[in-house]
Amino acid sequence: MRQIDSDFLALPLRRLADAALQRARDLGAEHADFRLERVRAETLSLYDARLEGAADADDLGYAVRVVKDGTWGFAAGVDLTPEAVARVAEQAVRVARVSAPINREPVELAPEPVHEATWVSSYEIDPFDVAQADKVALLADWSAGLLKGADHVSARLLQVKEQKFYADTAGTTTTQQRVRVHPSLNAMKASQSGFDDMSTIAPPVGRGYEYLTGTQWDWQAELAALPLHLEEKLAAPSIEAGDYDLVIDPSNLWLTIHESIGHATELDRALGYEAAYAGTSFATFDQLGELVYGSPLMNVTGDRTVEHGLATVGYDDEGVRGQTFDIVRDGVLVGYQLDRRMAMMKGFGRSNGCAFADSPGHTPIQRMANVSLQPAQDGPATDELIAGVERGLYIVGDKSWSIDMQRYNFQFTGQRAYRISHGKLAGQVRDFAYQATTTDFWQSMEAVGGPGTYVLGGAFNCGKGQPGQVAPVSHGCPSALFRNVRILNTVQEGGK
Repeated sequence: MRQIDSDFLALPLRRLADAALQRARDLGAEHADFRLERVRAETLSLYDARLEGAADADDLGYAVRVVKDGTWGFAAGVDLTPEAVARVAEQAVRVARVSAPINREPVELAPEPVHEATWVSSYEIDPFDVAQADKVALLADWSAGLLKGADHVSARLLQVKEQKFYADTAGTTTTQQRVRVHPSLNAMKASQSGFDDMSTIAPPVGRGYEYLTGTQWDWQAELAALPLHLEEKLAAPSIEAGDYDLVIDPSNLWLTIHESIGHATELDRALGYEAAYAGTSFATFDQLGELVYGSPLMNVTGDRTVEHGLATVGYDDEGVRGQTFDIVRDGVLVGYQLDRRMAMMKGFGRSNGCAFADSPGHTPIQRMANVSLQPAQDGPATDELIAGVERGLYIVGDKSWSIDMQRYNFQFTGQRAYRISHGKLAGQVRDFAYQATTTDFWQSMEAVGGPGTYVLGGAFNCGKGQPGQVAPVSHGCPSALFRNVRILNTVQEGGK
């Protein structure tokens, strides 16, 4: 079990928190919380096995958030002295006072037990302990191997270490550290039939550098196969538009979950609070417990606790302990993702821990948990799902997508699509996209794979909020079978 870095613990965390919270109390705040955090992010980029760029950013600061006269106030700073922190608390209270006359929705926060805890995510090797030259050398070696079968190769490694100290006027104090990495390589190739590219499907994870050098992912097998997959795709025929049965691999399905379930079941969005930036949701609150989201095989959870999840935390940025909760059960919408304010507004009694700020300069907003489709305990393997299809496609890897502002009408492409004929794979096809409404798509799900097909996918860069914030989030799922889904030919749709 790793420990929180000593240089972070050496900061005057409690002394600064005490100064901020006491000043907020003195000024009459009903609630105040203090969050000091350090976020270190490093990006390495290579092109054709040569280092193209390197960035190493270190963001250290703190924020004070208050509720005064039923109104939010927020301010942030970087001067790590009690006097400066107290002034930032005063600024937060002033913001609340100025805003109070136009506030029509008094802020109340759902209760949460008091916690005093330390939490560290599950990883073995801190990527920031590895020499940059060693990381570049590994990416260059991988790239050189791909260049034997590709015209050009780009490689990228994203690494983040996030450290947070939180304290509030109720008495909660938490100290946390988590690490995440995202290695990816993209191969490009031209032929007489055109140009295309293909990326690795290894997901980003809440792990350390051991993800690149250990046995958690078979990098050698994926890198060896990638040029062959790309060459086959370049020679593949264009898809014939029509209705197909689909077997969708977790490397593609995670993104459909993210867009059509994850965002749609954020309660602030369902209530209209994201309308100006990113739209609302078809899954409105009046349909809770009644909306048939998908087939009876559909069971979706929100989870802030799963090991190696990108949205996994011990405690969220409102001091709420990480939890697992149902969103869709037996195909029916039964829950939403909540922060403390949204939970109180709609009578949930308690938040399920979905508040997050991406930097010390931003206020926490409601963000996505690890939203995952659960496998069937005795479910089939992927090849068994394929064997049950007469005419269909097997789709692997994510690529482009489009979804409307209510998260209802969508289309998704993928890295690769294999034609299925009489239960067997029959080569790749090109220029495909699957199109549906969210409910039609999930109601067409006829089978979900077993635990052996389950993979935790995800992304570092889910966007939300004004000012914009990004959040890391994972989505687990098994392979799954969908019947009679509309497939578009994207070249024909583009008028070419």
